[in-house]
Amino acid sequence: MAIHPIGQLHQVSHYTLNVMGEVELSCLAYVKMYLHACLFPRCSVNGVLLSSTPAGGSGTDVTDCVPLLHSHLPLAPITQLALTQVDVWCAQTQQRIVGYYQANASVSDSSPTPCALKIADKIAEQCSNAVMLMIDGAKMSAGYRVPPIVMYERKDSRWTLKDKHMIMLHQWEETRAIANQLLESGDHTLLVDFDSHLDDITKDWTNQKLNAKIAELASPANGNV
Repeated sequence: MAIHPIGQLHQVSHYTLNVMGEVELSCLAYVKMYLHACLFPRCSVNGVLLSSTPAGGSGTDVTDCVPLLHSHLPLAPITQLALTQVDVWCAQTQQRIVGYYQANASVSDSSPTPCALKIADKIAEQCSNAVMLMIDGAKMSAGYRVPPIVMYERKDSRWTLKDKHMIMLHQWEETRAIANQLLESGDHTLLVDFDSHLDDITKDWTNQKLNAKIAELASPANGNV
């Protein structure tokens, strides 16, 4: 099993998972966040990070995400409706919200906005290990080698940059290849955020079809883990 620290490209063959404050980001969560930003390149997009592991550990295991909005991010009623729906679904599927992600419309700006801080604060009230992830549009160029993300953790009532060595991505090269393959094939258009669901309620904001596609590409049969 290869695990890569964000910001480093060398392969790590083993990593102890009991490190205080470690964040582990799954292939599924990363690919969907990345595709969400790519699907709406001229918009700010956001979503919530999920975990299927029980609360109580010292780290944060991000196993999935739910893309929420690509327009009118600061509108509180729509955000509250989306979060309520996600809460209900999480209760039904034994998952919990453990963080927030956002990509700003300006590729040169990866700083948390007031909207991002407000939603992340709300999540942190319910999850002591909550994290906030900003997608760095300036690093999303073709052939990017380092994960284009900046992560924050809440300390002393403030969001501060998290040590990149404490952010782990399983099989980074394979994850990056899967994201690029979905873009090149046009399958990134399978992604449905809550905004799109509100426009057409037949669209599945839980993205089961896309989840299955990512799982297929990440399977050992395709040379991945």
